[in-house]
Amino acid sequence: MIEGVVIDDIKSFSDDRGWLKEIYRSDENSVRPEMCYVSHTNLNQVRGPHEHAHQSDFFVFIGPGDFDLYLWDDREDSPTYNKFIKEVVGETNPVSVLVPPGVVHGYKSISSTGSFSINLPNMLYAGKDKKEV
Repeated sequence: MIEGVVIDDIKSFSDDRGWLKEIYRSDENSVRPEMCYVSHTNLNQVRGPHEHAHQSDFFVFIGPGDFDLYLWDDREDSPTYNKFIKEVVGETNPVSVLVPPGVVHGYKSISSTGSFSINLPNMLYAGKDKKEV
């Protein structure tokens, strides 16, 4: 693992009505989201890689579709500095992933119909009222 990165399995609770997947609880997660978005990524397309100086990302990969997730610790003061992880996440491996500042992250859709992801970052994109660039 990479210091500060948390990858948790997402359990599915099913009954005759369908299913429920609990993706975030404030009593189980250290991140405090400021916004939330969902995105669709076409087959073989990549989001990232990038890293944030101050922001934590809290990704949810439950499908439809799968991604190759890439994580690399770029924090020189981290005990896992330069450690690299690649993992398949999404429909076949539903997980949430907390990515702290300084960890480079990116993901590539590996599903023919594309792949969906959700992010609950702890900072607003472009700042309050989208006034920061």
